[in-house]
Amino acid sequence: MSYLNEESSSSARPADVLRELWTLGELDPVALRWATLSGVEPVLPSSFAVATAAQSSLAAAALAAAEIRYQRGFARQGVAVDMRHAAHECTTYFTLNGKTLNAWDKLSGLYRCKPGGSCTWARVHANFAHHRDGFLRLIGLPEGELTERDAVEGALQGWQAEKLEQAAAERGLVVAAARTFKQWDEHAQGRAVAASPLFSLEKIGEAPPRELPPLSADQTPLQGLRVLELTRIIAGPVAGRALAAYGAEVMLVNSPNLPNVGAIVETSRGKLSALVDLRKPEGKAALQDLVSGAHVFIQGYRPGGIDSLGFAPHDLARLSPGIVYVDLSAYGHDGPWADRRGFDSLVQTATGFNLAEAQAAGAETPRALPMQILDHATGLLMAYAAQCAILRQQREGGSWQVRLSLAHTSAWLRSLGRVPNGLQATKPTGIEDLLEKVDTGFGRLVAVRHAAKFEMTPVMWLRPSMPPGSSPARWPSTYQDLRGS
Repeated sequence: MSYLNEESSSSARPADVLRELWTLGELDPVALRWATLSGVEPVLPSSFAVATAAQSSLAAAALAAAEIRYQRGFARQGVAVDMRHAAHECTTYFTLNGKTLNAWDKLSGLYRCKPGGSCTWARVHANFAHHRDGFLRLIGLPEGELTERDAVEGALQGWQAEKLEQAAAERGLVVAAARTFKQWDEHAQGRAVAASPLFSLEKIGEAPPRELPPLSADQTPLQGLRVLELTRIIAGPVAGRALAAYGAEVMLVNSPNLPNVGAIVETSRGKLSALVDLRKPEGKAALQDLVSGAHVFIQGYRPGGIDSLGFAPHDLARLSPGIVYVDLSAYGHDGPWADRRGFDSLVQTATGFNLAEAQAAGAETPRALPMQILDHATGLLMAYAAQCAILRQQREGGSWQVRLSLAHTSAWLRSLGRVPNGLQATKPTGIEDLLEKVDTGFGRLVAVRHAAKFEMTPVMWLRPSMPPGSSPARWPSTYQDLRGS
C-alpha cells in the first residue's frame, strides 16, 4: 500500500483512504460511488488521524458487505459512515449493569528503565495473570497480586529497556521498549513491515467457487455465511463482530483453559459462543466439524499456536476446500519478530507512536493514543479483507489465506499524516445518541451501535452477547431470520 501523507502536517482525506483500501482489495471501483463519509478530524485528542482510520476501515468493511450482496443478485445500495460515530465505536466504550469495567492490571503500563540504552521507557502488559507473574519472576520480584507498582519501578532501574524487552520475549512475555519512528524504521522488524502490504490475500489451494445460500432482498448482506472465530482480546473479536452486524453467522470459540478479558461482553454482540478444548481429541473433532461448515476461519492466537494443533491454513484448505483463512499477528508474518506476541498498547510503543504523541504534546513521558485504534482498525480491516477474499473465491475459486498484523496497521495509520491541533480536541462525553441498550447473558449492556448504515438493508446484531460455552459447538440447522426475530 502506498503512503498517502507520511509525516505530512495534514491528514489524508477519508475518501482517498477508502479508495486506496478498495484498490488494495482489488474490488470494483464503481462501488465507491455508493459510499458516503461524513465528519472531520479531530474527533478525539490525538495528533494522528485516528478517527479517519476508524471511519475508513469501517467503511471498507461495510461497503464490501454491500458488494457481496450485489454479487448475490441485488442492486447496489448506499453505505454511510459518520466519523464521530466510527471513532467512538473504536473506543470500546460500554457499561455493564451500570458500571464501567477496569480493563488494566495495576502493573500494566509505562516504566522508566536504567539509563544508558537507546530507549528510556518500556511498556509492560500484565493484564493476564500468567504474563504478570512471568514478568515478576523475570525481574526478581514475588509473583501475585500483592506486588505493588513502586516495587516494579525500583526493580527496573537495573534493566535497560531493550534488554528487558528481549528477555521478556524469550520467555513468551509481553514487553515493548519505547522507540522513536526513526528507531523503528531502522529496526529489522520495522524494515520487514515496510517491505510488505497492509494486508495480503494468497490462494493456498484449489477449489471450485462455493455456492452461497439464497438471500432475499430484505435480509442483511452476509446472511447465510458462516464465520468461525478463534480469537481473544480486541482485534479478532472486532472482525467477527463486524461480520455479524452484516448478517454472518459468527461462532466464537474459546478454550476452557484460558482467561478472557472484560471486553468480551461488548465484542461478542451478534455471536454464538462455544467452548472447545483443542488439547482433547473430542475437541479437535468438534472444531473439524465446525470448519467443514464454515466459509471463513479467523484466528488470532500466538504465532504457530493454532498451526501446531493441526489447524494451519493448508490443513483447513484440505478439510474445507474454498475456505477463507484470516491470520492475525502482532508484528507481521516475516522478519525477526514474526513469532513475537504483542498487543495494541505494546505495538504503539514499539513502533514509535507513544514518543511521537508525547513530542506533539510537549511532554517527556510517552503518551498513548486515545483508543486502541490498532486493534480496532485491524479488526475492521480483517473483516474487509475476509470479504475481499470471499469475492475472489466467488470469481476464481480456490482456498484463500488473508494476513494482517497490528504492526502493519501501525504503518498504515502513520501514513495517514498528522492532524493539526489534534491534541487540543477534548474527548466528548455526550454520546448518548450513539448508544444501544440490550439485555445479554452477562447483564444489561450499554454500548455504541455499529456506525455503518445501509440504504436498503438492516445493520444489526441479531444475537445478544453470551458467556463462553453458552452455545453448543455445532452450527445451528437454520439461521435466525430477521423477519421472524
